[in-house]
Amino acid sequence: MDPLLMHRIHFGFTITFHYLFPQLTMGLALLIVVLKTVAIRTGDEHYHDAARFWGKIFGINFLMGVVTGIPMEFQFGTNWSLFSRVTGGVIGQPLAMEGVFSFFLESTFLGLFLFGEKRLSAWAHWGAAFMVFLGSWISGYFIIVTNAWMQHPVAYKILPNGTFELTSFTGLLMNPWALLEYAHNMCASVVTASFVMGSVGAFYLLEGRFPHYARIFVKTGVIAGCVSCILMIFPTGDMQGKYIAKTQPASIAAMEGLFHTEKGAGIAIMGQPNEETETIDNPLVVNKVLSFLIYGTTTASVEGLNHFPREDWPEPMPLLYYCYHIMAGLGTYFVALMVVAAFLLWRGKLYATRWILWPLMLSFPLPYVATTAGWVTAEIGRQPWVVYGLMRTSAGSSKYVSAGNALFTLLGFMGLYTLLGILFLLLIYREINRGPHREHLRNTTLLEE
Repeated sequence: MDPLLMHRIHFGFTITFHYLFPQLTMGLALLIVVLKTVAIRTGDEHYHDAARFWGKIFGINFLMGVVTGIPMEFQFGTNWSLFSRVTGGVIGQPLAMEGVFSFFLESTFLGLFLFGEKRLSAWAHWGAAFMVFLGSWISGYFIIVTNAWMQHPVAYKILPNGTFELTSFTGLLMNPWALLEYAHNMCASVVTASFVMGSVGAFYLLEGRFPHYARIFVKTGVIAGCVSCILMIFPTGDMQGKYIAKTQPASIAAMEGLFHTEKGAGIAIMGQPNEETETIDNPLVVNKVLSFLIYGTTTASVEGLNHFPREDWPEPMPLLYYCYHIMAGLGTYFVALMVVAAFLLWRGKLYATRWILWPLMLSFPLPYVATTAGWVTAEIGRQPWVVYGLMRTSAGSSKYVSAGNALFTLLGFMGLYTLLGILFLLLIYREINRGPHREHLRNTTLLEE
């Protein structure tokens, strides 16, 4: 059993499970601020109740994110000690700043938002919600900065002992890769929150429960989802794709299954990559589109994997190819669904149109699938480098942690995270089943009946 493979699987599992929670909290933080803003501007108490309801969901997600995020910090020292020793002078600073904004700013104001409403004015409570949003989004940026430096290292120098030293904190923060990745990632988090909020509203409408709140949830989710889904593809996804093609050309070739350099390269909509024959089996290709998307012209030449040494190919290449296509395919579906839903909302027919409410409700897990596929695409696309072009992944893992030890702890994490996942689902189910529960809600429901 290869220890390096076990370290990669170990880290991949824990970070994938962890990111199921921050992506919702970051997107939900923005939508809660929107709900609070509408509540203050209109004086409609239903929006206050809606923000309070989603604040509880936010709190559960935040707690799970903290619990599953702490082991990530320790894994840098246990499974990737050589990487930590060499790069700690660079990545240590943004990771420390992330902890400050996440554990202090965000958690402090989250407590005020959840438990201080009776003691705060309406605007002070809005301010608490805004600070939670600000803290979560700044926290997310520092994590993105860390990952972006591994993808596209900037503002560093190599010391005589082989370690990396940061030369400019501003240069690290302004890494072009970080700016593009952050914009795309935040759009994806809003997509997740929009689908979750819209699906809960659709569920209530289909069940005939809490109709006023259901309409608020569906309306907010569809409007935010329509905007964020479009922005996720263009310009953020388009710009990041072009930058990857510029800085990691082998990655973009593997994502598209382009084994050989082509002039006027097409884009493979479907097909199975075959590394032995270096072809795409059963391909469905749209001619010349890839050249146009990357370079803006259908006649441009796109470098294939044959342009790079075999040892520099991202691996496992088929997993990269499939994850990229899952992400792109689901992103297209999200736009189509939200545009149709937004059109029906504009026409005043959405709340009673069951054929669109059903897919809106059932699609809530798909953004999680898309973001997971997106992260796998980014991380496998960087392989075989842990710091692109500077440090190979094989040189960063802990040499004295055996594959058996890594497997043992991985199985332990799987068991523990299974229990945490069940607890999380039970808590979320309880909150959704109870709904935006308030005394005046019961009175409103009686009047509506």
